[in-house]
Amino acid sequence: MNWAKIARAVGATVAGLLLFTLLTILFIPSATLLNAANSGLSQYGLTLSAVKLGKALPLGIKGRGITLASDSGELLTISQGELVVELLPLLTGRLTITTTAAIGSGSLRSGFSLGRNPATTIEVKNVRLEDIPFFKNVAAVKASGILSGKVATKGPLARAKGFVQLEVQGAEVTGIKIGDMPLPDSAYKTVQGMLRIDGGKANIDSFTLQGDDLYVRLKGGLPLVD
Repeated sequence: MNWAKIARAVGATVAGLLLFTLLTILFIPSATLLNAANSGLSQYGLTLSAVKLGKALPLGIKGRGITLASDSGELLTISQGELVVELLPLLTGRLTITTTAAIGSGSLRSGFSLGRNPATTIEVKNVRLEDIPFFKNVAAVKASGILSGKVATKGPLARAKGFVQLEVQGAEVTGIKIGDMPLPDSAYKTVQGMLRIDGGKANIDSFTLQGDDLYVRLKGGLPLVD
């Protein structure tokens, strides 16, 4: 058996598939990609729009003025962003998608690996809560402040393990709840939280809200799935 020939044949096949996928993405009109995305999102009552949408090499899309909305109004507005399928994981049969986005003066970067053991990473830096319309339009929360944080999970949602870490500087919140527990409406110098995720349940290691005349600290567990 000539292993060199087999290796060359496999390499040529993979290269051909990648080239075909690349050419397909390159020549699909942006409007078609947007319509396809909205077809998938419509079952969740969501719509996606963009001022401008184009291709990102080698395998991806990029856009400007991207808005995700529901019947309640806008949920997220991205001034510019990019979604890319990573090539190296794809060669091993694992679909990994990375996203970078500018939200107001802050930034978001995320990675999603799909398959039998999915994984998610999200990092947010210096995003103003006022620039996230979800809080006002859906959560009925009035919020301001500068948000930074990280999320990392592995496994399906019902068995996920990982953590959520966040910090908000100069926070002002009205109408916010943790689970079914309403928190005092107030201004806080710092809001910090660390949640450990294990088996589909988020355990609050520490969640603190500190203001001039108020200090609140919470611990406990929250279900992620029913």
